[in-house]
Amino acid sequence: MNIQAPVKVDRAERMRRAREEAYATPLAQFHPGAPRLFQDDTLWPWFERLRKEEPVHYCTNAPIEPYWSVVKYNDIMHVDTNHGIFSSDSTLGGISIRDVPEGYDYPSFIAMDQPRHSAQRKTVSPMFTPTHLDELAKLIRQRSQTVLDNLPRNETFNFVERVSIELTTQMLATLFDFPWEERRKLTRWSDVSTALPKSGIVASAEERRREMDECYAYMSKLWNERVNSAPRNDLLSLMAHNDATRHMDPDNLMGNIILLIVGGNDTTRNTMTGSVLALNENPEQYEMLRKNPALIDSMVPEVIRWQTPLAHMRRTALQDTEIGGKHIKKGDRVVMWYVSGNRDEEMFERPNDFIIDRPRPRTHLSFGFGIHRCVGMRLAELQLRIVWEEMLKRFDRIEVVGEPKRIYSSFIKGYESLPVRIPG
Repeated sequence: MNIQAPVKVDRAERMRRAREEAYATPLAQFHPGAPRLFQDDTLWPWFERLRKEEPVHYCTNAPIEPYWSVVKYNDIMHVDTNHGIFSSDSTLGGISIRDVPEGYDYPSFIAMDQPRHSAQRKTVSPMFTPTHLDELAKLIRQRSQTVLDNLPRNETFNFVERVSIELTTQMLATLFDFPWEERRKLTRWSDVSTALPKSGIVASAEERRREMDECYAYMSKLWNERVNSAPRNDLLSLMAHNDATRHMDPDNLMGNIILLIVGGNDTTRNTMTGSVLALNENPEQYEMLRKNPALIDSMVPEVIRWQTPLAHMRRTALQDTEIGGKHIKKGDRVVMWYVSGNRDEEMFERPNDFIIDRPRPRTHLSFGFGIHRCVGMRLAELQLRIVWEEMLKRFDRIEVVGEPKRIYSSFIKGYESLPVRIPG
């Protein structure tokens, strides 16, 4: 049930060194958005120090343009819920710490301001109504059962590949009514669209361009089919038959498609993997869950807080303003670090601990707040709940038997691999 001792020793030593480095580095030299901190899982003491000493911090020590880090829960809420002051618009830089690369600035409704944002967002919201989620739940359970029944026993395998990616990609294919046999294209496009140059996911900007062009050509073909056929219950058809989105220009169409692919893939997939890791790192919590499966209902939002699959969202100041006593100028980048707000000591008791019966577990920031709150959050929770219901029925435990390999990104907080073993 627990991670092997050598892994724990390595992690403890890594964290000790990270803490020393974070507290020895002058705040003026901080770059909390450095992807290596997330890939090495050494980000925590850097954000801890910022919360204590400078919760609104201006970074000039980065290979990108300067940016403000907002790391406390209430300050993040202030930025997230004041869309009249803080813009998501792609033409101003978009929603991630780095400006969208030229040629990839596809406008999506998450990277739009009002009134266009709500008009486009509403077109896909019928996919996530309680009635439709009840229908999807049957499909999620059936597929979860099939995937889990085919896992090997007494053999190490990659949980990310065999479970997390497979289940989320199957759901994406359903949501888009995408050709089933080619569904892994969706996973690949999601990875490529958010990949940093040093991530190793693509070898060059040219390769990335080719793959995104392939995505656009493929999805445009499906779009044209939906526009010219009767309305159906999938995301493309919903957009194709609504006046707010039916006449989108090609870049806007691509933006919304990529948004929905990434939103349906990365967040659920990485939280699913994170749940197995969290329970292995906290064996007493795993034992509680096994004895009382009803705790799944509070465990799911707790793991979404603990994992925080989207580490940050960025805004651009539309006017001079103030956050936490710091003067923000019009045009400044403002980065909301959800990953830090979810560990805010003033909001969460024992914030670094994974507590599956935590009171009020849905107070986390992982889905955002305000007009940009995640449209598919209830579907994400549903998928996580069902897969754990089915895992507890089948397996006494799933053992993590090695270190996870994390993604090189300070935007997507996720995993490339997690070696696990199910005892026979």
